[in-house]
Amino acid sequence: MPTFSYKARNGSSQLVEGVLEGAGVGAVVDVLRGQGLMPVDIRETKAKAEKAVGSSLSLFTPKITHIDLLLFSRQMHTLLKSGVPIMRALNGLQDAAINTEMKRVIGEIRESLEAGRELSQSLARHPRVFSPFYLSMIRVGEATGLLETVFFRLFEHLEFERFMREQVRSALRYPSFVVLAMAVAIVIVNIFVIPAFAKVFAGFGTELPLMTRLLLGFSGFMVAWWPALLVGVASGAVGFRSWVATASGRCAWDHWSLRIPIAGKILHKAALSRFARSFALGTRSGVPVMQALSNAAQTVDNVYVAQRVEGMRENVERGESLLRATISAGIFTPIVLQMVAVGEESGAVDDMMDEVGDMYRQEVEYELKTLGQQIEPILIVLLGIMVLILALGIFLPMWDLGQVAMKR
Repeated sequence: MPTFSYKARNGSSQLVEGVLEGAGVGAVVDVLRGQGLMPVDIRETKAKAEKAVGSSLSLFTPKITHIDLLLFSRQMHTLLKSGVPIMRALNGLQDAAINTEMKRVIGEIRESLEAGRELSQSLARHPRVFSPFYLSMIRVGEATGLLETVFFRLFEHLEFERFMREQVRSALRYPSFVVLAMAVAIVIVNIFVIPAFAKVFAGFGTELPLMTRLLLGFSGFMVAWWPALLVGVASGAVGFRSWVATASGRCAWDHWSLRIPIAGKILHKAALSRFARSFALGTRSGVPVMQALSNAAQTVDNVYVAQRVEGMRENVERGESLLRATISAGIFTPIVLQMVAVGEESGAVDDMMDEVGDMYRQEVEYELKTLGQQIEPILIVLLGIMVLILALGIFLPMWDLGQVAMKR
C-alpha cells in the first residue's frame, strides 16, 4: 500500500503533519476529513526513515498481530455491552493483555482519552495498529452512540479477514511446495546424476542423440556456472522484492496474480468477497457511500483492486450511480453487477453486498477444497514431461548402443 505524507489544519487552524497509508490520494483525503482535518498538501513518499526505525524496533518488541486486534474488538464489545465504562474497560484490557506492545498501545489510548480526546482520535495516533477502515467505523459508533455494536461488527469483519487470508495461503501452499520440489529435483539431477552418465557416454565414441546433447550441455553449464546461477537467483529474488515494494510494482504484481491459472480466480473471488463484506458493513453502519468505498479499498488486500475501487469512488463523487461506477471498474462479475442493480432499486445495497460477500466466501471455500483435484493433472503432466526428457536423453544412447551390439 502506498504511503503518503500530509499537511493539514485542524479545527483551530493549527498545522498538523503526519504519514498515512492509502490506495490513493482520495483515500487519504477521506481519512483526514473523517478525523476533522482539512488537507493542505498530500504527497506520496517511501517513508524510508520510518520503515528503518520500525524494522529496527521490531527486532526488540513483539508485533501486534491480527489476532490481538480481533481479541481487542471482541473484548471491548463485551465490556461496553455489559455497561462497563470505557476507561475501566481499557484498564482491564491493559492488565489482561499478554502482548507487551498491545499493552503499551492500550495504555497510550487511555492516556489520550484522559487528555480529553475522543476514542477515534486516540486510536488514530496508532496508524500501524488501527487501519483507516477501523477508525472510520469507530467514528460512526461515536456519532450514533452504538459503539459496542460497531466493535462487534469489527470483530466479525476481522474474523472474516483472518479466515480468508488463511484459506488463500493454504490454497497456494501446496502448489508452491510441489513446484519448489520439482526445481530442487532438476538441480540435483543436472549437477549429480547427468555428469555420471556423461562419463559413460564419452566412451561410446559415436554421435549422441540431440536430446542427450541438450541435457549434457545444460548439465555442464550448471556445473561450471552454478555460483553465477546462485548469485543470479538471489539477485532476482532481491530485485523482485524491491520491485514489489514500489507502488507501481505492487499494483502490476497484484494485477498479474489475478490471472494466474486456478489460483488467480481464487484470489479474485477472495478480494471481491472482502470488498463486498466491508462495503456492506460500512453502509449498514451509516458510513456515506464514498467513504465506505474508500474504506473498503483498504481491506481488499490487492492494490490493483483497491485502485479500481478508488476509481469507483471518484465516479460516484462525479454524480454517477453506483451501478455505472461498478461497471466501469471492470473487476466485478455479472452477478455482482446484477446484485448492485437490485440493491439500488430496492434501497438495500448493504444487504445485497452482504449476500455477495457470503456467496464468494462459499465459492472460495469450495475452490480450496477442490484445489488438489484441479492442480493434480497439471502437476502429473509436468512431471511426465520431465521424466520423458530425462528418459529420452539418458536411455536413447544406451538403446542405440544395444542395437549396434546386437547387429554385430
